[in-house]
Amino acid sequence: MKTFKSQIKRVSFLFIILFASISIQSCKSDKKETKNNETAIDSENVIEIITEDMEFQMQDTIPSGWNTFRYKNLSPQTHFFLVERYPEGKSLEDAKAEVIPAFSEGMKLLNEGENEQAMTEFGKLPDWYSEVKFLGGSGLISSEQIGETTIELEPGYYLMECYVKMSNGEFHSSMGMIRDFVVSTENSGNQQPVADIEIDLSSKEGIVFNDSITVGTHTFSVFYRDQTVHENFVGHDLNLVKLNQNSKVEDLEKWMNWSDPEGLIEPAPEGFTFLGGVNDMAEGSTGFFTATLEAGKYALVSEVPNTIEKKMLKTFNVSDSNK
Repeated sequence: MKTFKSQIKRVSFLFIILFASISIQSCKSDKKETKNNETAIDSENVIEIITEDMEFQMQDTIPSGWNTFRYKNLSPQTHFFLVERYPEGKSLEDAKAEVIPAFSEGMKLLNEGENEQAMTEFGKLPDWYSEVKFLGGSGLISSEQIGETTIELEPGYYLMECYVKMSNGEFHSSMGMIRDFVVSTENSGNQQPVADIEIDLSSKEGIVFNDSITVGTHTFSVFYRDQTVHENFVGHDLNLVKLNQNSKVEDLEKWMNWSDPEGLIEPAPEGFTFLGGVNDMAEGSTGFFTATLEAGKYALVSEVPNTIEKKMLKTFNVSDSNK
């Protein structure tokens, strides 16, 4: 046991990189409600992403600066996208040749309970992988839902991935949900969005926000006061979830921990509809997301273990201000 724990400690930083990356508005005031959580933002620079199976359909080149990504999940599964920046000279081809094989075999061994052998397999990852940066993206989005997330990107080469698991434990990224794109030197011209709901996220205070929220379309800002390594070897993010009357937050907490055999695996638990959010970002970063809320019970939650204890699972009620 001591040997295994020491191996875990030695590779913990490697796991941060592995599981977060094998996985990836200019909000103007005139917005309108649409179905399936779609919010229309009057901007010519919205970047549309569509998933119909295990892919990200989007343009190959986007402008730099602030951009809103409108993610339409038309597949039967729950997805997200995480934006990564690889070190200079490394690309999607390097990921497929040097990263995904070790990742796939390591996951297979972990699912079989062969922990020490899995550590050996993950040890085959290239040294340059520790230089990958995580720059945001969407939160989890349920089937037939649409999420809008706004982040700021510098010119360069990027990857996008999803690491939700299929029922057999295989990550979506291993099945094709990984692609590259280029951010050009041409600036989008968009300004940083103005949020009407501000969220402060940290490992010490958890999720902090004003929970007096009414129905309608809202723009949320997510400020990463810090970023840290959690027990499942990834940093915290922010996901918006609608709960039905029979939902149990304990079920949500369990599912949000990928390291649990039943965590982050399809099918997602019944009674929860994921509406987006902001994926992992570095300390001091701010991302934005927009959602149209109906009356009912909701939650904000991070993809980490023990969310209730860490104050990273907060429920709130959305009221109809006209009643």
